[in-house]
Formats: sequence, C-alpha cells, structure tokens
Amino acid sequence: MDDYPLLNVFWTMLWFFLWIMWLFLLFKVITDIFRDHSLSGWGKAGWLIFCILLPYLGVLVYVIARGRSMGQRDIKQAKESEAAFQDYIRKTAGTQGGGTSPTDELARLAELKEKGAITPEEFEKAKAKVLS
Repeated sequence: MDDYPLLNVFWTMLWFFLWIMWLFLLFKVITDIFRDHSLSGWGKAGWLIFCILLPYLGVLVYVIARGRSMGQRDIKQAKESEAAFQDYIRKTAGTQGGGTSPTDELARLAELKEKGAITPEEFEKAKAKVLS
C-alpha cells in the first residue's frame, strides 16, 4: 500500500471515470449518427469513420458541429415514445368490447347531469349500470 499513495488512487479513479464518461459519449454519438434521418448515407459513413479513426477529435467535432440537433433528436424521440406509451395505455385501459370505456361513459353522464339533461336519480341509475 505504501507504493501507491492515496492521492494517486484518487487521480487514477478520476481518469478512469473520465474514460468511462468518454465511452458513453462515443456510443451516444454513434447512435445519434445512425438515428439522424436528415444525414445521407455517405454523411453517416464519413462521421462514423471520423469517430472511429480519430475518436477523441471525431467525437469533439461531432458534438460541436451537431450537438444542438443531437439534443433536438433526443427530445423528439422522447416525445414520440411518450405519445406511443399514452396511446398504448388508452388502447389497453380505455375500451372494453369495442365500445366506449366506462370512464368515458361516466364523464359523458356527468356532463349530461351538469347540463340538466338528466336528473340526479337518472345519473345514479346510469352510473350503477356502467359500473356493474
């Protein structure tokens, strides 16, 4: 233990952490290259070769040149994933037997009650029927 002082351990851990962070950034850049639909095939090949042959410089230049659009693609993908998830939830929980969902039916009944189209007694009967 005397051969390797504590400060050197911290220094080594820092460099190891920075190397791992760079690997994450490299993989993020490579996935972004393939995810970008506005980039042509030759453009993707050029960026990929640049990032593989000169990895530190290639990643740095890519982040500087295309970092903003990289963030916009992340936001777009997150919104699309959220919309797909919400759509899946609506489809799964919403309809039963191809008709309207009980939640939609109750909302419609509450709206009719507020407008005065049905009485509170009619609302309670219809609600019991929907919930049964």
